[in-house]
Amino acid sequence: MGRKVTVATCALNQWALDFDGNLERILRSIEIAKQKGAKYRLGPELEICGYGCSDHYYESDTLLHSFQVLAKLLESPVTQDIICDVGMPVMHRNVRYNCRVIFLNKKILLIRPKMALANTGNYREMRWFTPWSRSRHVEEYFPPRMIQEITVQESVPFGDAVLATLDTCIGSEICEELWTPVSPHIEMGIDGVEIFTNSSASHHVLRKANTRVELVNFATAKNGGIYVMANQKGCDGDRLYYDGCAMISMNGDTVAQGLQFSLDDVEVLTATLDLEDVRSYRAEISSRNLAGSRVTPYHRIKVNFALSCFDDVCTPVSEPIQWRYHSPEEEISLGPACWLWDYLRRSKQGGFLLPLSGGVDSSSAACVVYSMCLQVCHAVQNGNQSVLDDVRKIVNDEAYTPKEPQELCGRVLTTCYMASENSSQETCNRAKCLAEEIGSYHININIDGAVKAVWSIFNAVTGRLPQYKVHGGSATENMALQNVQARIRMVLAYLFAQLCLWSRGMPGGLLVLGTSNVDESLRGYFTKYDCSSADINPIGGIRKTDLISFIQYCIDNFHLTSLRSVVSAPPTAELEPLKKGEVTQLDEEDMGMTYAELSVYGKLRKIAKSGPYTMFCKLITMWKDICTPREVASKVKHFFQMYSINRHKMTILTPSYHAADYSPDDNRFDLRPFLYNTAWSWQFRCIDEQVSKVESKEVNSKLEEVA
Repeated sequence: MGRKVTVATCALNQWALDFDGNLERILRSIEIAKQKGAKYRLGPELEICGYGCSDHYYESDTLLHSFQVLAKLLESPVTQDIICDVGMPVMHRNVRYNCRVIFLNKKILLIRPKMALANTGNYREMRWFTPWSRSRHVEEYFPPRMIQEITVQESVPFGDAVLATLDTCIGSEICEELWTPVSPHIEMGIDGVEIFTNSSASHHVLRKANTRVELVNFATAKNGGIYVMANQKGCDGDRLYYDGCAMISMNGDTVAQGLQFSLDDVEVLTATLDLEDVRSYRAEISSRNLAGSRVTPYHRIKVNFALSCFDDVCTPVSEPIQWRYHSPEEEISLGPACWLWDYLRRSKQGGFLLPLSGGVDSSSAACVVYSMCLQVCHAVQNGNQSVLDDVRKIVNDEAYTPKEPQELCGRVLTTCYMASENSSQETCNRAKCLAEEIGSYHININIDGAVKAVWSIFNAVTGRLPQYKVHGGSATENMALQNVQARIRMVLAYLFAQLCLWSRGMPGGLLVLGTSNVDESLRGYFTKYDCSSADINPIGGIRKTDLISFIQYCIDNFHLTSLRSVVSAPPTAELEPLKKGEVTQLDEEDMGMTYAELSVYGKLRKIAKSGPYTMFCKLITMWKDICTPREVASKVKHFFQMYSINRHKMTILTPSYHAADYSPDDNRFDLRPFLYNTAWSWQFRCIDEQVSKVESKEVNSKLEEVA
């Protein structure tokens, strides 16, 4: 009697609307799954067209090309004798659904529409799709003629059903359904489904991997069963990095773990498991068995196919493993680096240009590129021909093979220190030393000539010249003088990005990297259209305190000793005059708050959904040992004033790697006005009234103690 089944899941680096590439990667994953002995192959969500198609889902072309790819899959000999579970959009009765199409030997077994759509944060599935709301209901779907000609099926089942093979029962979930309060796997498991599948497009957020893993393991710990999860990986065209972590779990234990970060376009994970272990586990869960005796059954689609074979007594089974999580510093090192690699190779540019100031932020971006080079070298050394081919295209050298990350870094990263009369020798030296250690092509630029030229134009028109505050100028003059320096740097960065390779006799252009962190964006502590305005930003979703920890990680693991001076130096913009050659301008003094405080404000504003009054109420208890209620009120008011004054800057924020749940990204994650009444008169009055009540209560309490 067959009882051991081998199932396969995968993480694919799909790309929105890249139907040729997506098809090739799907076929390769099925081929690998078959080579590993699997009889069921699960792929990521919407893998045929790529998850990030956004408003392209409205286009009939996207549906047409998805079905054309499905036809290729059905016809391919690679897909024979294995149940294939692929994702694509399907229109049924003029309604678009996010679907799984499950087929075997040129026959579609089931089209299973998604029942709970992801519609928070970065996800907008309700914009393009409709959830299937008819639980346990199945209808006829009439596929396009191109599919009917292959399958010889006039209609196929469409809806919420499960597959009954000769040896087990299989039910599907799609991404968000695992995260809902009443997930389908609960009722399916009670109804006797033994294998649950979940196709996901779940993106990376720092410290999130454990949540996903725990949800999967808990699903099978409570109800028994085998849970197979697939996920997309890589940058498929926007700010998100899908972080793989394909996994297989049984009865609460992980039995197979995929990589979270990798340059491999195709990763296939398999596990061989004994169905009797599921049945034995469930046997003693009396509450589950009682529920199973009265459950409303799912429609079962009979499949004349088995995942097991008769003679499997000697077949070894997969044993439980301990999931290995990356530290946040490792995640910063690996995730943004993989995202940069995908963006670089798919944009067909010749590398990156990074304005390197010698501070924590730009140094972190440089280290991310260096980490990318490390991963590329490792992939090439491990025989990844696809990565080698991409490297050769990027550097325009068909014979090139990278050996060391410093050598590759010199080919793909140009760093430039843009000095002004306000720059210190210390930051110049820090930038130079780091560039030497990572191997980047480094140049020094002095921007004073360009800055003076701008002010000469202003003087010619107005007859006046502004002065720095330290020289008697007003705050308006002081800010204008700083902004011109910052914006000149942006113009020069793009100039050198376009012509730097040309000047060295090489073809192509460079992508400009931005270096503002998530906390500075939240506060608006940057100049609009300065060096924060770039093509992409690998650290824009990462908070300052995490970047400082990442720098220390690079010192310890990459042996970049020059970073010691970077991490020990106080953050400064160096836009105001030096005093005896020393920096006097400090970021935290300029902002009127610390980076640690900014992280707290960010989490309360976005994650805890706190307005000014609620934030104040939360902070008077959180900070009761370090601040009086009146001091807390002052801090909260200052933050919301600065946040609202500068919110307009979010409308032009450089596309950044999404890594923080409190990102202020205005594109689709954090939708707010950009024109506020910055007085917050009503809200601040409520805070003041509460401060008076708290202080009055404290005074009365002291009087009672004295009495």
